Amino acid sequence: MSQRPLPLEWVRAFETAGRLGSFVAAAEDLSITQAAISQRIGHLEARLGVRLFLRKPRGVTLTVEGEAWLPYITTHLRAIHQTADDLFGHGPRQVTIAASASVIQAWLVPRLAHVQPADRLSFSFSTMVLAEDFDKGGGVQIRYGSGPWPGYRSARLFDEELAPVAHPDQAQGDWHAKPRISLSGPRPGWADWGPISGPAPELRFDSFIAALAAAEAGAGVLLASL
Repeated sequence: MSQRPLPLEWVRAFETAGRLGSFVAAAEDLSITQAAISQRIGHLEARLGVRLFLRKPRGVTLTVEGEAWLPYITTHLRAIHQTADDLFGHGPRQVTIAASASVIQAWLVPRLAHVQPADRLSFSFSTMVLAEDFDKGGGVQIRYGSGPWPGYRSARLFDEELAPVAHPDQAQGDWHAKPRISLSGPRPGWADWGPISGPAPELRFDSFIAALAAAEAGAGVLLASL
């Protein structure tokens, strides 16, 4: 075989025809004529010195040599497209979002279904627990509070609205006497909500989503964000 580089259009014609199993389908996929596909593959076979396809009255099939070579060509052509996307910005736009586990699970994940393929977005989520975690992160951050946060532009997503929530079995009768579930962190707690008498919190969580799961399981009453 000659050491001259193989023309990419020849290789692409072979890969497309081999992958689709038809010169006709390859011509349609590449928006050229079937004669052009046949000519390019003929030139490629002549350069390589091997037959890549068996021509039959009702179509073509790959030879043993063609079947052996096709996976390598497919892999390398995909790598070319991928590197072009990575280097020149034609791939999905990467969006990194840092937020608490509760915001990611209860607020962001249900909204992912509304992202359209045409938006060409690729999301990477990072779960943050402490304020110090956010100070280390970049990209988009969803924080609890009113700001300001130096170095970031901020916009309010929604106001906080709190109310006691519990499993229906716990909500019956005087819920003030039911076990309390407490949440660590910056969100207002039972003492901030109002002068309510009752037992001290028996369960404390550092994640709202975990505290909510405990309330749903009937472990007590949680002062929850609606």
